[in-house]
Amino acid sequence: MPPAFWTIGCFSGAGSVMLGAFGAHGLRKRIQDPQRIANWSTAAQYQLVHSCALTFASVCAPQNMLAMGLFTAGMTMFSGSLYLLVLDPQRWKWMGPVTPLGGLCLIGGWAALAFTKRPILPKFK
Repeated sequence: MPPAFWTIGCFSGAGSVMLGAFGAHGLRKRIQDPQRIANWSTAAQYQLVHSCALTFASVCAPQNMLAMGLFTAGMTMFSGSLYLLVLDPQRWKWMGPVTPLGGLCLIGGWAALAFTKRPILPKFK
């Protein structure tokens, strides 16, 4: 199992919970636009889901470095760009095109995971 991707997935998952809580509590006091708050929530949700996917892939498909790399890049670009755009849309407006590229990486991660040869699946008794 690639320990780096396991660790990245775990810390990213923890970070998504913290960022989601910040968005639900701290950010609402500073940002009144409901669409920006919704974008923050989407970023945290996608980060959490794909953190789980990354940790799953690191255990069940440790040979699939492409899938894990795409999940990592996708979370960074998709969620990261949304967080920045919510915090300061004018300063980070150039990050707008990064969001869909991150989304494509996430999609690519799932597709790459689908083509894993001999995944290590748990055996239940």
